[in-house]
Amino acid sequence: MTETTSTASAGSRSPLVVRTPDELRRATATAGRTALVPTMGALHEGHRSLMRIARERADTVVVSVFVNPLQFGPGEDFERYPRDLDADTEVCAQEGVDIVFAPATETMYPAEQMVTVDAGAMGGRLEGASRPGHFTGVLTVVAKLFHLVRPDLAVFGEKDAQQIALVRRMVADLDIPVEIVGAPILRDPDGLASSSRNVYLSGPERVSARALSRALAAGREAAPGGAAAVRTAALAVLEGAAQADPPVELDYLALVDPATFTEAPDGHRGAAVLAVAARVGATRLIDNTSITL
Repeated sequence: MTETTSTASAGSRSPLVVRTPDELRRATATAGRTALVPTMGALHEGHRSLMRIARERADTVVVSVFVNPLQFGPGEDFERYPRDLDADTEVCAQEGVDIVFAPATETMYPAEQMVTVDAGAMGGRLEGASRPGHFTGVLTVVAKLFHLVRPDLAVFGEKDAQQIALVRRMVADLDIPVEIVGAPILRDPDGLASSSRNVYLSGPERVSARALSRALAAGREAAPGGAAAVRTAALAVLEGAAQADPPVELDYLALVDPATFTEAPDGHRGAAVLAVAARVGATRLIDNTSITL
């Protein structure tokens, strides 16, 4: 087994850093109840909140750090996605993580990945329509991590609402014995949803990006008026943000059924998700909020 190269802060215990399936199997052989937190690194406060939930519910917490090439499309930010394993390991130490699984790309994909997990119709909507093949890449790597770590539960952030819905569907459809736990969206003090991609934003871009959370709040406040009122209120905020400097370039705004991610009809009653994706400068951001109509 390899040891972490980072130095843990005072009072924290360095997690064991493993890089291969064999090392991982040995490390988890007597792990007891195990929780997995899958990440692509660049860990922030949102990730910390997932680790804390995992720590409360398991004997052993495993955090995977792997920038998965299968979920990036042509022209996306795979090459420039932030990578700093030492910093990520320090965060894990501070949150009481036991094991960090940080495989190389060649370890996860030793040959061309010919067999993948098809995300189905739900995987082709919203994020899937904007990023073709994205969710096939996500589900494939998550399935591999489940088989490698063999966790009792896995914790995912609800900021990626469509992703967690698809993971839950995969677990149900393929009879994978893993409990999926959703962690509430963590927001920075200015309202922006915590994200590894926030570091790409300049100061003025960040100011413009705050319109996403304002739009969701406006939609949520309009919920008593029904689905059409929700969409109208949120869109009004985003139309204003499109005139900002720098502008917010809307990809989609959608009010959807949380189980299928199909558009909620105007007469919809019950739970719904208001989801938004937009680009500010070169950075693409997503956000969502749950609404009861």
